[in-house]
Amino acid sequence: MTDWAIWFVLAGVLIAAELFTGTFYLLMIALGVAAGGVAALAGAQAEWQLLAAAVVGVAAVLALRRSRFGRLRGTDANKDPNVILDIGQTVEVAAWQEHGSQHIARVPYRGALWDVELQAGHHALPGAYVIREIRGSRLIVAPR
Repeated sequence: MTDWAIWFVLAGVLIAAELFTGTFYLLMIALGVAAGGVAALAGAQAEWQLLAAAVVGVAAVLALRRSRFGRLRGTDANKDPNVILDIGQTVEVAAWQEHGSQHIARVPYRGALWDVELQAGHHALPGAYVIREIRGSRLIVAPR
């Protein structure tokens, strides 16, 4: 098998592996490996092929890292609806009890009784509330 074919087969393997991760980083490295294949196809020596693969791969990873697709999200998992599917769901509060500065209630939700705390800055009135956060086994709610 020729040098350029090995480079492109390796790039294909990396692209296939990327389908399982979904992070785009293996795709960027596959771009670098493909650049090594292009250098091999152009007749460059092995060290120039490796240099092309390394430079393009590192540049692609850095470009991805600076893009919006490569940035880490700084969201709190307790408030992220992609992590906790209960966030955004509605509960019905019949009555609130005041405990110090907190308003607490007990409501049926998903077949069990849950402790519910009113999010700061809202008035404690009976009615429908939306789950905004989960702290331990307590639902933090706000008015709809």
